[in-house]
Amino acid sequence: MTEQALDAAKIGDQKLRAAYEACRKVNAEHGKTYYLASMLLPPAKRPYVWALYAFARSADEFVDSLTAPDPAALQAWGNEFLEALSGGPVPQDPAAVATLHTVRRWSIPRTHIEAFLESMQMDATITGYQTYADLEQYMYGSAAVIGLQMLPILEPQTPEATARARALGEAFQMSNFIRDVGEDLQRGRVYLPQEDLDSFGVTREALNARVVTPMIRELLKFEIERTRRLYAFAEPGIAMLHPTSQDCMRTAFTLYGEILDAVEQIDYQVLTRRASVSLPRRLSVALPAARRAKKARKADQQVALPVEDPERV
Repeated sequence: MTEQALDAAKIGDQKLRAAYEACRKVNAEHGKTYYLASMLLPPAKRPYVWALYAFARSADEFVDSLTAPDPAALQAWGNEFLEALSGGPVPQDPAAVATLHTVRRWSIPRTHIEAFLESMQMDATITGYQTYADLEQYMYGSAAVIGLQMLPILEPQTPEATARARALGEAFQMSNFIRDVGEDLQRGRVYLPQEDLDSFGVTREALNARVVTPMIRELLKFEIERTRRLYAFAEPGIAMLHPTSQDCMRTAFTLYGEILDAVEQIDYQVLTRRASVSLPRRLSVALPAARRAKKARKADQQVALPVEDPERV
């Protein structure tokens, strides 16, 4: 499967192929929904998605470790990558190697990488955000630019897709923030805006008590509804993508959105439990999408074939 994708992408260099395979493994292990969706893209595009995921995951690991966060290492790693983008030595880290190739292949703006690294550094020192506007600044680098990095690969058919991609990245991240409140508390972080906590009479001490009170439940309901509005704005952007990209993003859209449903199904007990979309449900969404994606790829290949000249003998 990996060999087919790398061959389709015309990636022949053995070091590059090994780097992309390492990225695929990271994606398959840590981002199951994301990986499942990536498999609905044409094989030639899949390696680039794996690279971008692995790059984001690698940066995240530097500051999200519960035992040994290392923001200095993140700074050095990020600087090395940016230097390579400017023509410096190619890094050794497989995620950086593959992402460097991906950025050049798809002309992904350097500013997207810089914004992402800046937000990752914020996780080293910032443990909360006063307002939603403050959180949006963080999410621009940590989530919105992920959507913007993906966009060239997905081949938007109209400039309007850009704003929708940004919103979808934020919706995905807000879904994670809501699901992971309890886990983030272990790192001393709260990503729900302080103004929202204050509005519902919720304190950090109350969150750390790990009991979902009526006030916490109402806070989570509020955040879920806000996030669903992001999904609603982002949804029309799927139809603005190349037909061979739409089933991939529709699957991700559906399954990430259902994280919010899963939070409701466990009665908002996110302080002690992790809400998740079941494997049978993921497959029930992905399998029909895979059939549609295959038809879309076949139709695209037929359109791309040269028309035979009827005058030719």
